[in-house]
Amino acid sequence: MNHSMINSSVSMHALQQKIDLMANNVANVNTTGFKRSEASFQDVLTSIKSQPSGFQKEGRLTPLGYNHGWGAKLAAPQLNMAQGSLKATDSPLDLALEGNGLFEISVTSRDANNEPVQTTRWTRDGSFELSPSADLRDPDSLFLTTKDGHYVLGTDNEPIRIPKNHSVQIGTDGTVLAYDEADKTLPPEQVGELKLVRVVRPQLLQQIGDNLYALPSDLNLQQQEAILQTVTPDNNDVDPITVRQGFIEQSNVNLSDEMTELLTVQRAFQLNSRAISSSDTMMNLANNLRA
Repeated sequence: MNHSMINSSVSMHALQQKIDLMANNVANVNTTGFKRSEASFQDVLTSIKSQPSGFQKEGRLTPLGYNHGWGAKLAAPQLNMAQGSLKATDSPLDLALEGNGLFEISVTSRDANNEPVQTTRWTRDGSFELSPSADLRDPDSLFLTTKDGHYVLGTDNEPIRIPKNHSVQIGTDGTVLAYDEADKTLPPEQVGELKLVRVVRPQLLQQIGDNLYALPSDLNLQQQEAILQTVTPDNNDVDPITVRQGFIEQSNVNLSDEMTELLTVQRAFQLNSRAISSSDTMMNLANNLRA
């Protein structure tokens, strides 16, 4: 197989991966809080091809030899954390984030022994609801959860608990207040504060489906904080993250931009495909030469 076929086949594989990323973006154009992924490429290998000494002419500033590439590969996909547009819903349990932040939630899964295990995950989807407690010993409380039933965590790393027959008001800093519907003259009760994190290194976040993000399991607490910084009043002055109640954030995918880029990638894929066909034709001609 000659060099052009290797170069083109490797590049086609990378372009196909980018098309898959773009297809995922388009499929989630209406997903609440979805962040599009962008592809970047890097050289697989670059070698130096030698040239005859006769190419060294007077006045030539570059050394003999020329770079020969062997195609490109897809580097780690990069999350684009650009702000999506906010849509008013007038629901007190719909929350949107302004800024480069995520909600922290607790996901229940099963281990090898079929025992429930709590795992921390993050999401941008603020379409929350109130769900009854799984603990029958606490029948008078409701918990703030996602649409899939995952608990929304507070700054104390515990689920946000709302007393029954109480309405909810959430401040821009994530403070959760509960108002007694039976006696509206009573002052509100602060039942918790949403735990928010700031995305410092989005390239290290892992998309695990269901609009959730995770971190590599082999990181310690300090390394996790370098990727997702816990938002506090002390560090929220620069690049602030605020909560908007009664809104949801729409996807930041621009369909027209994705389709335009898709056409460009398809042309590049077609060019590499024709390069392979041309190389195959030339190899066939060479094989059929007669002395």
